[in-house]
Amino acid sequence: MSLCKIRLQEERKQWRKDHPFGFFAKPVKGADGSLDLTLWSAGIPGKAGTIWEGGVYPIKLEFSEEYPSKPPRVRFPSGFYHPNVYPSGTVCLSILNEEQDWKPAITMKQLLLGVQELLDTPNPESPAQEPAWKAFSNDRQSYIKKVKEQARKYTTMD
Repeated sequence: MSLCKIRLQEERKQWRKDHPFGFFAKPVKGADGSLDLTLWSAGIPGKAGTIWEGGVYPIKLEFSEEYPSKPPRVRFPSGFYHPNVYPSGTVCLSILNEEQDWKPAITMKQLLLGVQELLDTPNPESPAQEPAWKAFSNDRQSYIKKVKEQARKYTTMD
């Protein structure tokens, strides 16, 4: 079994024992009913007391065979509104970038908490989509309104 699969099995075990309240993460089932450990479906709750509160935001994590040497790709649905999320849904975050802060020791729990933190504290120095970045930088009221609309869209998980 590959290092990638061994690590992901361990991550799954740890996650099931101990994960932050309101979050979920599980490997996706293949057509044959088997679990694909390299593709995970997860949900990140908006932090209480923030404009993201009330939503549980769906993401997909894709792990290559080179994991944990290389970070997974983490994506929200395409069109997700956030200054650091590309139009494709890909998250722009230093701990997900092997040239920046990725370390093989980073766990699934740390990754998902990092993405949750990014929701409410975007990095204006690293814009990934213009509309959200412009609104966040220049028209905070419009930004807040759009984020709250998006939170309502993701109040229930399918």
